[in-house]
Amino acid sequence: MLAPASRTLASVLRDDLDLTAAKVACGRGECGACTVLVDGRPTMSCVTAVALVRGPVETLEALAEEVTDLREEFADAGAFQCGFCTPGQLVHAAALARRADELVAEDDLPGVVRDRLSGNICRCTGYQAITGAVCAVLARRAGAEVPS
Repeated sequence: MLAPASRTLASVLRDDLDLTAAKVACGRGECGACTVLVDGRPTMSCVTAVALVRGPVETLEALAEEVTDLREEFADAGAFQCGFCTPGQLVHAAALARRADELVAEDDLPGVVRDRLSGNICRCTGYQAITGAVCAVLARRAGAEVPS
């Protein structure tokens, strides 16, 4: 699909492709609600010019099966509140989960997860439940003990 170079990735995804999981909240790349993966890296789609996109784009819709365990753990841990930030959180967590073996080897997994997810703002949960859910999934995927 061709789109004018000045359009944002978020506008093309939402308006042209009807992929609406990535939410446009701040429009300045500050909150993370619009996070998608571009070439496997978390990217704020609201400030990414479509002309600069190189590599495949993965939205939450594309990651639905891959994040089943993350969604279940978010629900079990109470990491869903209003849900507005959840798509961005799950997309970012999916990128982390792809590196589970490497990240679980870190001394302070919760600290690493908090640091990596720091670009995704949640106004409801206080992050503890989100961090705990992501750590539990990373540990399970890596075959390690779930950190407490």
